[in-house]
Amino acid sequence: MLKVGLIGVGGISGAHIPAWLNLGGVELVALCDIRPEQMEKYPDIKHYTDFDDMLANEELDILDICLPTYLHADYSIKAMEKGINVLCEKPVSLKREDVKRVYDAAEKNNVKFMVAHVIRFWREYEFVKSVYESGKYGKLLSGRMVRLSAFPGWSWDNWMRDEKRSGFVPYDLHIHDLDYMVYAFGAPKDVKSYRSKMPDQDYINVTYDFGDFFINAESSWYASPYPFTAQFRFQFEDAIISNEGQGLKIYERGGNTVSLDEAATGDTGEINLPKSGAYAEEIAYFVDSVKENTPASKVKPEELETVIDILNSL
Repeated sequence: MLKVGLIGVGGISGAHIPAWLNLGGVELVALCDIRPEQMEKYPDIKHYTDFDDMLANEELDILDICLPTYLHADYSIKAMEKGINVLCEKPVSLKREDVKRVYDAAEKNNVKFMVAHVIRFWREYEFVKSVYESGKYGKLLSGRMVRLSAFPGWSWDNWMRDEKRSGFVPYDLHIHDLDYMVYAFGAPKDVKSYRSKMPDQDYINVTYDFGDFFINAESSWYASPYPFTAQFRFQFEDAIISNEGQGLKIYERGGNTVSLDEAATGDTGEINLPKSGAYAEEIAYFVDSVKENTPASKVKPEELETVIDILNSL
């Protein structure tokens, strides 16, 4: 039974903690946050308000880091120097050099490290990648990715409102779509971006040129209460694959429509898309890597560096 600790009981921990509690072969034994009230709803797990105390009193196999962005690299390294495997929320850092720092620490201490880029484990996005690689619907021609929300006003110490600590929209929202592109299609050949930024809102629109195709992506923190929206649409030679609020659908050349989260229409023989939680998938993947002593290679350091380089150019 692997013993797990989690530090940073804020917003994203609400997706991580249930995944740990429902996963077999692990036990979430400790939570750490400087705000004791954040841990009150988990009375059956040990609570710590000091990270050093948790490290001193718990024999952890895995640490899940859900802290603010600017703390990720240093806390990851501190845990790995204690021989603890680390799963760290995205992004690894706002600085390119931190990628090498954390991976060097993992190698030096013979532990696993992975950045939790959850879109790589999201079934709808994985499906598009599989279609691209198989050539099932011909060549990819274009793509459109959207990730929008209101300006976050809920973060501890207002750290998300501090660009030096959060990186604003590029590192909070746009990173999801860009990281997916680099993972699925490789590094773009050219980048053209437009940005509208004010103290209380941030919007970017970026077109990535991959040579044979291009993808346009927009992301925002709006000053008004715009609802969170995440969508995509990819144009292949013989089909449009769309996830735009009505489930994952394939609009095939010739008129057939296939729904991958409902009963498929027509006689295409498509298997419905398996339903699963992406946060649970990424956590289970990392646990398997630790148990089996295999590389957590679904997230590669060179891809993380490419993403940071692009984000810092926007």
